[in-house]
Amino acid sequence: MTAPGRVAILMGLYNGAAHLQGQLDSFVAQTVPDWDLTVSDDGSSDDGPAILARFAEAQGARGHAVRLVSGPGQGFAANFLSLLASVPEGAAWVALSDQDDIWLPDRLQRGMRALAPVPDGMPALYGSASWIVSETLTGHHASPRFSRPPSFQNALVQSIAGGNTMLLNRAGADLARGAAREALAVGGPATHDWWLYQLVSGAGGQVIRDETPTILYRQHGGNLFGSNRGLGAAVSRIRQVFSGQLGAWVLQNNRALGASAHRLTAENRALLGRFAELRTQDMVARARIFRALGLYRQGRAEQAAITLAALLGRI
Repeated sequence: MTAPGRVAILMGLYNGAAHLQGQLDSFVAQTVPDWDLTVSDDGSSDDGPAILARFAEAQGARGHAVRLVSGPGQGFAANFLSLLASVPEGAAWVALSDQDDIWLPDRLQRGMRALAPVPDGMPALYGSASWIVSETLTGHHASPRFSRPPSFQNALVQSIAGGNTMLLNRAGADLARGAAREALAVGGPATHDWWLYQLVSGAGGQVIRDETPTILYRQHGGNLFGSNRGLGAAVSRIRQVFSGQLGAWVLQNNRALGASAHRLTAENRALLGRFAELRTQDMVARARIFRALGLYRQGRAEQAAITLAALLGRI
């Protein structure tokens, strides 16, 4: 359990022993020392749980509560939602972590400073850019910069920050706790970080995107989702449109978000409803509705891709 005022770090684990220790060491190196860690292991068959046990013993003497729980065994998104659903009430801050990155020392401090001015009671979410690095942590490249502001119209069609950079304030954690249970009951979203962006923005909360990288995002053969940088990533996104994968993700997200529609503002609840009906219309109606909804992705090429997907009835 996490005491009031401390950061609750939530990590999903699955056969992550190869890079886990480096990530754990980066927690210890944080300029914010008041954190506790809960790790949900989704059925690892490697030494990851043993590494966690040793870390828990060492950090317990330093005042950090580290606990390992069993995940639901339904994939990474459900694993993170199960963690969010069990966040202790009153947790001041909740940070999400992957098993194979490296946090820069000010990762938590930057997020807390950015969220500090948000009024009490308003859900808020912080996410940042990343340094994309090789498996050996070399070759730093910054993740893409985003110029348009975060919004629900953007969140419905694009995720703008990795969960491995995200921090929630107290109201954001409270919002996510209840909504995670509702989303899990209908099969969950495509990804937990995209869903969090949709949820907080849809509920009228504040979303802050920091263009300063706060983590080293390690690229290796085991990444479920790799970098979204470069020509290869752009080609992959176009394939997602034509293969129907993007549309499947959108449908899954809509279902998960719809389970918590009562938590959204009236305006955004109506927007979600109209968006869900988009693919049922003919092409002329789809074009008209898409324009009226004001949906957008960051970047011209990205916007062209989502417009094409809408016209083809693929979202």
